[in-house]
Amino acid sequence: MILKILNILKVRIRRIIQKWSSSINRAKFRSSNIQFGKEMNVIGKVYLDVHKESTVTIGDNFTFLSGMGLNPLCRNLRGSIRVRRNAILKIGNRVGMSSACIWVKKQIEIGNNVFIGGNVIMMDNDAHTLNWQIRRSDEMEDGLPVHASQAASAPIIIEDDVMIGANTIILKGTRIGARSVIGAGSVVTKSIPADCIAAGNPCRVIRQLTEKD
Repeated sequence: MILKILNILKVRIRRIIQKWSSSINRAKFRSSNIQFGKEMNVIGKVYLDVHKESTVTIGDNFTFLSGMGLNPLCRNLRGSIRVRRNAILKIGNRVGMSSACIWVKKQIEIGNNVFIGGNVIMMDNDAHTLNWQIRRSDEMEDGLPVHASQAASAPIIIEDDVMIGANTIILKGTRIGARSVIGAGSVVTKSIPADCIAAGNPCRVIRQLTEKD
């Protein structure tokens, strides 16, 4: 009986903490000039670095779980959203993700009804230039080391109803077509068409989806 009461209290306390966390995060997102819709539910501590001259919009029913053991696949890893100057991050309605890392230098767009598995990384840039001579430089540009500011970048587009497996990495200049499924642990280096299952490193189409799937 005592154990049952303790379990009930544990669940109630957890719900209170999650509700409090979600309220704090809404205020944090709002203060970062992020526009978001109804029923946004961001639970846990999210590393947020959004430049004031960027554009970030999030639709209705957005869910982001970050750490706190909320998703067993993520353990206690925290998610992060970093959007550089003049960059665009657009997230549609009913999008869910856990401990994701979103790094935008130019543009990332996520459609509606997209499910993103634990620890997925989306980065539309190379982080560092491939030119070794520039990487040796200690010069700064636009508030960043020159080897970072001059890194190549190209938009990422994820269309509606896509599902992305845990630990996937999505790299610059790629588009994932509507309704496609990306297998866990994939590295997406080239665009994936609609209505297919794709996986691997590099990610390739395995087969087309059918009405039975």
